[in-house]
Order: sequence, then structure tokens, then C-alpha cells
Amino acid sequence: MRLKNKLAVITAAASGMGRLGVVFFAREGATVAAIDINAEALAELAVEMKAKGSEIITIVADLSTEDGMRGSINEAADKLGGIDILWAHAGIPGPASVENLDMTEYQQAMTLNVTTAVLGAGEVAQHMRKRGGGSLIFTSSISGLVGSMFSPIYSACKFAVVGLGKSLALSFAADGIRVNVICPGLTETPMMEGFVGRGGEILNSAENKNKLLASVPLGRLGQPEEIALTALWLASDEASFVTGVALPVDGGYTCR
Repeated sequence: MRLKNKLAVITAAASGMGRLGVVFFAREGATVAAIDINAEALAELAVEMKAKGSEIITIVADLSTEDGMRGSINEAADKLGGIDILWAHAGIPGPASVENLDMTEYQQAMTLNVTTAVLGAGEVAQHMRKRGGGSLIFTSSISGLVGSMFSPIYSACKFAVVGLGKSLALSFAADGIRVNVICPGLTETPMMEGFVGRGGEILNSAENKNKLLASVPLGRLGQPEEIALTALWLASDEASFVTGVALPVDGGYTCR
């Protein structure tokens, strides 16, 4: 079991990649605290995990607030008895354009994509030091490695997350805390509809899907479990000499 006796926290854990992270981390022996704003989905996840033989801790929190982010990490540490792993996975697409920018939407995107990562790292570091180190994982995007013509605000946020991860890898190395960033490519999740629906495109049209697939050398979209399994590897001791990496999981998209 790759995460035996590890204490793990996952944010945005009630659906998609985060939910699969809870399943995979627990299956590999971790005790998991799942944080999300959706109380109903968290409760359903807890029931599902119990049926599989795993008890998880669920914490309902609004990560768009400072108290929600700081408080949920510290609550998780109290309930778990410490933290070895944090997968900071929260994020949203944000505004599609810088023209006629709605500042409320802009601030929300910056908060959920960047500020949650900053605050999460700041709170979890003290708990990881007490455990002799840990693994801190951020979710960025290929839009944090190359520009996105449809999502400039999202791209700016995700570039910031990559920079944060690389910087903290240097800052926290002496404490035995590894910091890495996952950069998913085009992945079949509900959030993807929020991106490709811009500019009049429709996700379910054959024409649009062909355009997407043409940009991926492996010729298919990624699956949420492939991202969650990447987080599992980075969280495990199998990646014990890996830190400061912004890892594309994109079917070769960023090779070009």
C-alpha cells in the first residue's frame, strides 16, 4: 500500500478528479480528509467510501474565504492528527475575456485558483514540519504552461500556481516537504464544458470534438482517474526525489 499510515487532505474533493483522489488515496492506505463546499456530495462520498471499507473525514468549507481555507486545513489536521499530504485541487474557469471584465468574476477566479493554493500551503507547512516532511500537490493546467486564447484569466492564474509550486519547492526543501504541480490537459470533466463552450463552440458536436482531438498527439481526451493517479504517485514515496516539477498530463499536447 503506497500511502500506508499517511494522513491526506484533498480540496474540491466531492466530484471529478478530487473525488477519485479520495478513492485512490484511501485504497492505498491513507486516512483522508475530504474538503468541499458541497455538503450533500461529501455525505454521499462518505457513504460510498464506508461501503468500500474506508472511513473518511468530511469537512464542508467555502474555500473562497480566508477563514474557510485556513480553517478547513487546520480542522483537517486536528481530526486526522496531522497532515502528510495536501492535494490543493480547487479551481474554476473564470472569465473568458479581459474586455469588459467583470471584476467580481475576476476576483473569484483569482481567489479559487491562486489564493486557495497560497493559503493552503501556508497553513499546511506547519503541520507537515511536525510530521518530518510531506507532499504538497497543486493542480494547475496546461494553460499554466502555454497560453490559452479562450481563457486568459485562467491561464494567468495557472501560471501563478506553477510559479508558486516551484518557489515553494525551494523554500520547503529543507523541511522535507516536496512541492509539485499537476498540469492536466484536455480531460473529460464537467469543467471542460465551461472552456470549450466559449466562442460559440459546443462540446458535444462532432466537429468540435474532432478539433480537440486533433490537438492531442495521443488522439484522445484524458480521463479524471489519470489525473488522480498522478496525484497518488506524487503523494507517495515512489516520488521521494521529485520536487519542483510542473508535470503535464496531457497526451503530448505541450510537446509541440
